[in-house]
Amino acid sequence: MSIENYVGPAVVGHYMGGQVVAGRGTRRVPVYNPTMGRVVREVALAERADIDDVVALAAAAQKKWGRTPALTRARVMFRFKELVVQHTKLLARVLSEEHGKTLADAEGEVTRGMEVVEFACGAPQLLKGEFSESVGTGVDSFSLRQPLGVVAGITPFNFPAMVPMWMFPVALVCGNAFILKPSERDPSVSLLIADLLKQAGLPDGVFSVVQGDKLAVDAILEHPGIAAVSFVGSTPIARYIQQQGVLHGKRVQALGGAKNHAIVMPDADLDATTEAVVGAAYGSAGERCMAISVVLAVGDATADALVERLNRRITSLKVGASDDAAADMGPLVTSIAKDRVTGYIESGVAEGATLVTDGRGVSVAGAEQGYFVGPTLFDKVLPQMRIYREEIFGPVLSVVRVPDYAAAVALVNSHEFANGTAVFTRSGAIAHAFVRDIDVGMVGINVPIPVPMAFHSFGGWRSSLFGDHHMHGPEGVRFYTRLKTVTQRWPEPEAVRADFTMPTMK
Repeated sequence: MSIENYVGPAVVGHYMGGQVVAGRGTRRVPVYNPTMGRVVREVALAERADIDDVVALAAAAQKKWGRTPALTRARVMFRFKELVVQHTKLLARVLSEEHGKTLADAEGEVTRGMEVVEFACGAPQLLKGEFSESVGTGVDSFSLRQPLGVVAGITPFNFPAMVPMWMFPVALVCGNAFILKPSERDPSVSLLIADLLKQAGLPDGVFSVVQGDKLAVDAILEHPGIAAVSFVGSTPIARYIQQQGVLHGKRVQALGGAKNHAIVMPDADLDATTEAVVGAAYGSAGERCMAISVVLAVGDATADALVERLNRRITSLKVGASDDAAADMGPLVTSIAKDRVTGYIESGVAEGATLVTDGRGVSVAGAEQGYFVGPTLFDKVLPQMRIYREEIFGPVLSVVRVPDYAAAVALVNSHEFANGTAVFTRSGAIAHAFVRDIDVGMVGINVPIPVPMAFHSFGGWRSSLFGDHHMHGPEGVRFYTRLKTVTQRWPEPEAVRADFTMPTMK
């Protein structure tokens, strides 16, 4: 595969047993190029029988893969990592075409996903158990982590490469077989990933891809042969995934929506803060679960100075085609997404927020049918407004004015979502207090998008996460394995006699 000659299929199929297949169903839905606003291919949608087929193949392959030494599994990940490096530009081009994010942003996505692959290369270290000698006379105890079996990942449209790579590398090196159900909006990169895994030496059946919609999701949730499900998406669907998965006896980690706040203190470096907030709010057209969508400006003087800087900086941003190297932002993923975001802008105006920068009506030469919304800035937003309460998932930033630090923290801690947050300040005392006071899963100090590195774990609190385990890092290893504890004794033959009392270690 080379970036020069790769052309995606007319119909994106499934990947089962080491090959691309059409599947049993006949349903198809269109895949769009958001920049041009036109259909570029179709994707096949799985039927329940396809889920039965792929689980059977995965279960058969997992039996041998789960007994393969961890070092051997890690070596597959090492080879996969090198192949991803070689094909980064191709992966970025394909996902950019179907998602709409800029090529530079797409390459960054692949790189962040690859960091989890690098983490997974440490499988032998990650899977070490514990050993206690002589817990009793002649008795030792040890623990080990074993694979769950067949697991599945249901991933969102906004990171079609990175989020799957936050799941399957850890699942695979832990000895599981993994079934990926990507978004039907940008499905092609999933097949490229499957091909690279095969080239890396992963046995057929250990990694599979099923394209699909809610029918496929429900079949995954209900299938008795799938032990665990990972999910990233909106909060209503995350809640549904968790409820249905647990109902059917599965382990579930389901990451939901977000409304990430940045508190800007009066002592913050406003020029540096402006740059940080603009990148965090408008990168990938705001279609990130870690995007900063609310600024809590402490004091009117801070708010006035910050809004002036933000407005000036926003007007310099270029909205353009996803393959335009000079573009800061591409289009939204679908026309429905565009209409939803413009509807929120209209709602903010109707509810009385001050519209400082209006991103509606943006037109890109040569891509007039694209799904573009420009960077939008609201000031004097109030907590009861929809644009404050709900996740917009687009390039809309709201500035809320608060009198002091305590009021800012209270707003963050009372919001439904608790994914990520940040504070901008020069004060070590404020930074220290913020880490202690804030009830949010991921926290930044002068860092606008506090996404943990791969060797830590990713996840929010409250309505941003359903389930007990965060994603990748140590939590990922715990999620994709189950703990077994062994207590052993090797007594002398003459010392063996029946004991009819409760066993103790005397």
